[in-house]
Amino acid sequence: MNNQRNIILAVVLTALLLFGWQAGVSHFYPEANKPAPVAQTTAPAASAAKPTREGGLLNAADVALEQQDLKTALTKGGRVPIQAPGVSGSINLNGALLDDLVLNRHRETVEKNSGPVRMFSPSGTPAQQFAQFGWVGQGNAAPNVNTVWTAPAGAKLTPATPVTLTWDNGQGQTYALTFKVDENYMITANQQVINKGTAPVTVQPFAFVNRTNRTAAAYAWTLRTGGIGAFDNSVVFGPKYDDLVTAGTQDQAGKVDWIGFTDVYWMSAVIPVNTAANGKATGSFRSLGNQLFRADAVYEQSVVQPGQTLSRQTMLFAGAKEHAVLDAYEKAGVANFGLAIDWGWFRWFEKPIFWLLVKLFAITGNFGVAIILLTAIVRGIMFPVAQRGFASMAAMRAIQPKMKAIQERYKDDKEKQQLEIMKLYKEEKVNPLAGCLPMFLQIPVFFALYKVLNLAIEMRHQPFVLWIKDLSAPDPAHILNLFGTLPFTPPAFLGIGVLALLLGITMYLQFKLNPQQMDPAQQQVFALMPWFMMFIMAPFASGLLVYWITSNLLAIGQQKLLYVMHPQLKAQADKEAQDKARAREREKKA
Repeated sequence: MNNQRNIILAVVLTALLLFGWQAGVSHFYPEANKPAPVAQTTAPAASAAKPTREGGLLNAADVALEQQDLKTALTKGGRVPIQAPGVSGSINLNGALLDDLVLNRHRETVEKNSGPVRMFSPSGTPAQQFAQFGWVGQGNAAPNVNTVWTAPAGAKLTPATPVTLTWDNGQGQTYALTFKVDENYMITANQQVINKGTAPVTVQPFAFVNRTNRTAAAYAWTLRTGGIGAFDNSVVFGPKYDDLVTAGTQDQAGKVDWIGFTDVYWMSAVIPVNTAANGKATGSFRSLGNQLFRADAVYEQSVVQPGQTLSRQTMLFAGAKEHAVLDAYEKAGVANFGLAIDWGWFRWFEKPIFWLLVKLFAITGNFGVAIILLTAIVRGIMFPVAQRGFASMAAMRAIQPKMKAIQERYKDDKEKQQLEIMKLYKEEKVNPLAGCLPMFLQIPVFFALYKVLNLAIEMRHQPFVLWIKDLSAPDPAHILNLFGTLPFTPPAFLGIGVLALLLGITMYLQFKLNPQQMDPAQQQVFALMPWFMMFIMAPFASGLLVYWITSNLLAIGQQKLLYVMHPQLKAQADKEAQDKARAREREKKA
């Protein structure tokens, strides 16, 4: 009777967790790479859709409006084209705004004919994001967002051809912005004030990134998005957009090394060049209302004497968080720029694992194969640790009959029972905690591997085999709609793909090899766990499921090998299984 009650309780709890998973996963870990909505011509409407790991506009009407606004804004003229290997776009001469930028190496979708990822969009568009370099003047006219700048005829910003924009305020001061672009995602702006007047002027240079959170990627505790920056050589993730709405403005303590906004894959940040001559810049985040936010880097006020020139150099990163690119910028002097990738606590494990994954990808040419090989290598390295844990477990199970005898003999004297058990451990030279230590040693390693697959932009849009065209997206082959044959899309928690089914099967086989639990209720819960995990993992990236399935298969192989190496444990497990089967038969007859 008690067993039946425990089984029913386990099934009910599992069902509650399963059907509550949809709300939980959409809040804490939304689906990766949710397909972009089809453009429509209806008016914009509020969207209840949750942000995705990929980021981008979620409402179909917003997508259509964005395309319409871009055509209007980018065909007005008054723009200087940008053409570089990493980025393309234009500089708006109205305000000298960098508000049109796409990433040449990354596509919007997995389709090869899809356009490049758009990083910056002009002010007023649904996906608004742009950068500006300027000055605050005191007692003199300084350029603003409405200022029309002058560019040389036929100017084009390329890695080989810098562009200088100028504006004369009519009061004796000339302002100049000289832009340079590199091969990747860095644009450098040299801000100059030339005082040709007869009196000193006071100016305060600044730079900022302005963006909407309507395109923001989903926030998760393992993959943080929102504000980001480095202050006094310490990288800070935050504030979150919602927290910034509440705070209004958040000033950052210390010298600004760089400040901006990050998604999982993309980042925009301004980088002041802090030198003794320039002084240090301070930083702040602010909410502007209407889902708009700004990250500012502001230099100290400076007085420009007649006949003198004030120069400040500021860089802008606007692009993909490719680890090699970020590390190269860090080596070039941008403090801790490689930590803009949210490695988390275990980065010392994660970075070597990530390096190996990229190398394996370069060798094999298939990211899925690279994941399989990496999982095999990590499992192989951890095998001696697993073997020690298994050997300790074998020793513990070997003394189980003696332990049961002690427990029975001293069942009314718990203190004496514990003393006798400790004496038994000492005589048999068994450490009851030795089996736990290897398990704890493996946790950070496998979590690091899991985290690497979550944050690696290198996995984005990488195919594996057959129907898996994007390892960073969920498995598209849903069983419930017969792999797309039936005209409906199952909800996320029922969208069981082939990979999720393989995950459940391999976890079940692994469970069957483990020694059975002493408590029948625990046994039933563990029996349901593989199928519960199948539903949980179904919405996750295909690459993660490939890793987990491979890990399960290797664990099954290791388990069989360890049983061969420790036959006494296998024999003990078989004996216990037979004893439990006989006990159940006796209960049925009774």
